[in-house]
Amino acid sequence: MDLFDLTGKTAVVTGGTRGIGMMMARGLLQAGARVYISSRKADACAAAEQELKQYGTVKAIPADLSTEEECVRLAEEVRSQEKALHILVNNAGATWGAPLEEFPAAAWDKVVDLNLKSPFFLTRAFLDLLEAAGGQGDPARVINVGSIDGLHVPTLPTYSYSASKAGVHHLTRVLARELGPRNITVNAVAPGPFESKMMAATLDAFGDEIAAMAPLRRIGHPDDMAGVAVYLSSRAGAYVTGAVIPVDGGIATTV
Repeated sequence: MDLFDLTGKTAVVTGGTRGIGMMMARGLLQAGARVYISSRKADACAAAEQELKQYGTVKAIPADLSTEEECVRLAEEVRSQEKALHILVNNAGATWGAPLEEFPAAAWDKVVDLNLKSPFFLTRAFLDLLEAAGGQGDPARVINVGSIDGLHVPTLPTYSYSASKAGVHHLTRVLARELGPRNITVNAVAPGPFESKMMAATLDAFGDEIAAMAPLRRIGHPDDMAGVAVYLSSRAGAYVTGAVIPVDGGIATTV
């Protein structure tokens, strides 16, 4: 259906070498977009590019997006090859768990720098390319990856993570209001439990219990995340902005 067709569109997916980011990158490629992925490690970038190229045109650019300088450099590299950017997926993230009495300042700095500051700096760095891509009937798209831990109180002691993701959700609303008149939508996806490196230890220990909590009684599948990325990036989602969409089998809103 051309309602979900992304042929001719260009996308950037940060943290696109594994987990949620790779799921979204794969979906965008399958819908016809040309996709740039980014991650901190060059070897992970090379491996992901090799895996994803079966689905379409993909290029990996290593970047440590915990600093504004690297956010700007990534934008400059894409700008050297593209005149417009239709889709920016701010997915790169980190977590940290420790008891309240032991939770260090470094856990706040690392997690907030990557999870909350990076989406702001990247959106700003790509703003000219997003404006070049957006039109009134077909705006450019920014998709921020939050978490259901930013919607409800998590059971694990991940203080900086849950706070940063709640911040991502509200930053999404603030930017949606500001960038809407510039023909750019800004939305957030709040994933629940998906199989990823970040969730691996939790799912190994509590996977059955987590699945049982969800009204749909399962963990998320890659197509679930690919689908919401395509929806928000396509003509189907052209009139949606400022939304935070849980993709979690119903956990955050019903449990």
